[in-house]
Amino acid sequence: MSSKRDYYEVLGVAKDSSQNEIKSQYRKLALKFHPDRNKSNDAVEHFKEISEAYAILSDPEKRNVYDKYGHSGVDGRYSTEDIFKGAGSNFDDILNDLFGKAGGGFESIFENLRGGGFGFGKQQHRGRDLLYETSITLEDVLHGKQMEISLNKNVKCDVCNGSGCYPGTYKITCSTCDGNGQVRNTRNMGFSTFVTVEPCRSCKGNGSRIDKPCKNCKGNGTKKGIKQVKFRIPPGVDNGDYTIPEEGEFVPNGVNGDLILRIMIKHHKYFKRDGSNIFYDKKINMFDAALGAKTVVPTLHGEEKIHIEQGSQPNTIIKLKNKGLPQNYGYGDQYVRLVIEIPKKLNGYQKEIIKNLKENIYKK
Repeated sequence: MSSKRDYYEVLGVAKDSSQNEIKSQYRKLALKFHPDRNKSNDAVEHFKEISEAYAILSDPEKRNVYDKYGHSGVDGRYSTEDIFKGAGSNFDDILNDLFGKAGGGFESIFENLRGGGFGFGKQQHRGRDLLYETSITLEDVLHGKQMEISLNKNVKCDVCNGSGCYPGTYKITCSTCDGNGQVRNTRNMGFSTFVTVEPCRSCKGNGSRIDKPCKNCKGNGTKKGIKQVKFRIPPGVDNGDYTIPEEGEFVPNGVNGDLILRIMIKHHKYFKRDGSNIFYDKKINMFDAALGAKTVVPTLHGEEKIHIEQGSQPNTIIKLKNKGLPQNYGYGDQYVRLVIEIPKKLNGYQKEIIKNLKENIYKK
């Protein structure tokens, strides 16, 4: 279970709040917790938390996923990049207005939430994302599914433990940038001071250099290998892409890429799905429809007894509560549609019986 607080609780808004109300509340909290204004020890963490909450709740699509599946749906489907993708203008409108462009705006928040922190630091590299496609059944959607797959990817070199250095040697701090990975240049022009920051050219932003590289990986810190990745597909998933954080390609001195899990739900022999609800067609004969009957229908949870009312018409729907798929709270329902079968071939005797029955029932 996720240890994160509820996003609505984080921002202090109700679940039915409008986008304008959510934006207004984030504006107030950003003014309170932005590290440029608040120097308390926990200000940065508070600012990260409210910014992530706002990134989700300010996006209608992501907010809908969160409302349905909670943190498990969001964390399973979106990486940090995905969470903030397309949200830049939402943040810039607020932060540039509050702090001016010097406050860093959206790009500053994004780098902070990826682990860069506020202010200047080493350039952080990120490994390549990997895509893995899999098909699952509706039964898997109901119960969830434990999986283990083999990925052929760049992994950490086991000789140098990813350092790129020959065993027994170490990286040397770059003298140009003093290990910061960036060089800050200041120019005074009249009454104005201009500051530019760029990656250090001597160490290519790494903050260090390798004099004696590892022979196994040639100083790269990585090699091609196979890694077994275990994960659980949670109940209630739908077709789409889900993120398994940091199970992509390894990169030295940086953050691993993500594994993008593309899920496709297989066609079921009996059931059709609509969100968390299940639909099933039950064929019955015209006599059971007319007289009423008791019968059994399949569900994903097992067989279920149903009662067919006397005089049931074609396409009558019978609702089986909580016999659908998992949703944010409880389960969806199963809807059973009655499909009444009419005999196509009758002998003379049968025709006569039905004719007499018709005349008896519909006599004027």
